[in-house]
Amino acid sequence: MLRRSASSSSSPIYMALARLTKLNSNCNNSSHRLLPASRKTSTGKTTPLLVLFLLLVLLIALVTVVFLLPSAIMSSSSSAAADTALFVNPRVVVRKLLSESQPEGRGATVRRSIGRHELRNLDPFLLLDEFAVSKPGGFPDHPHRGFETVTYMLEGAVTHQDFSGRKGTIRAGDVQWMTAGRGIVHSEMPATDGVQKGLQLWINLPAKDKMTEPQYQELQSKDISEASRDGVDVRIIAGEAFGVRSPVYTRTPTMYMYFTMRPGSQLHQPIPVGWNAFVYVIEGEGAFGRENAAPATAHHCLVLGADGDGLSVWNRSGEPLLFALAAGQPLREPLVQQGLFVMNTRAEIQQAMEDYYHGRNGFEKAKHWSSAA
Repeated sequence: MLRRSASSSSSPIYMALARLTKLNSNCNNSSHRLLPASRKTSTGKTTPLLVLFLLLVLLIALVTVVFLLPSAIMSSSSSAAADTALFVNPRVVVRKLLSESQPEGRGATVRRSIGRHELRNLDPFLLLDEFAVSKPGGFPDHPHRGFETVTYMLEGAVTHQDFSGRKGTIRAGDVQWMTAGRGIVHSEMPATDGVQKGLQLWINLPAKDKMTEPQYQELQSKDISEASRDGVDVRIIAGEAFGVRSPVYTRTPTMYMYFTMRPGSQLHQPIPVGWNAFVYVIEGEGAFGRENAAPATAHHCLVLGADGDGLSVWNRSGEPLLFALAAGQPLREPLVQQGLFVMNTRAEIQQAMEDYYHGRNGFEKAKHWSSAA
């Protein structure tokens, strides 16, 4: 006779077997009393099969609970964690500049970060201005060649018109992506009373596109791509965020978006490898790059390091955080800038100035046009 060990006698399977055996014994005894002799043999053969079937079901259930269910829970938890996981190698802030107020245009004030002597440019970005203007001031007729301007209105409205007869109003939340290309002369003037506020970003064009025909991509606020996730709202001017992509076409590969982060929220936005990137804080404060970083406040431009998976931001304050994120693929081409003309060589700059003065090669309409007419 075999002896059961203490450990085997206390196992769940053995205990279940003992109960079923006892139950089977009771059933058999009852059957012996109630059934005629001719049916005893049939019942005796069927009952052990039923016991074995029940044991098999019990064993499968036990294996599922002990082994498979924890694995499924862990897999589900890992998947959820992956959606909110921090970057292994987030981009850090390598330079922090407070934008400085300076006069610009006619009676306007701009806070310039990129484009001043401390940060001449950040390839492919040439300039970033946070502007404020009210009547009768503004930005009267002026030329451009060789790059693009992107105007995003924060408050109020600006009327834009150019020498081709194009005219329109850019209102709060609207964006105008203007490709100056071979040449354009235009004006940007307040459309309403009060102070009009916005951001204007200049993006360089590659040499092959500097003499392209002027073009506009204009989106009203209601048409701008938007997305929300975990307390973070984003307006996507160019590129992609949270799986949503902007319809804007960029000759120079660029991503440009505006984030609003509610208190306690965090953001982890991928940035293409090798692209230069910066953040401009419009309102509130937040930790950028590292959770323990000193908070950056309004009107600061933060240049991000070239290495890393993307931008991480934490809003630990009690107020919303609003900022712009821009990133672009460096052109790595010679750059010569003379005021409102941006080309690759000094000879091209000289040519642009002569073309504008003589009204040729893209500036034919400039000599006889005025926005005030």
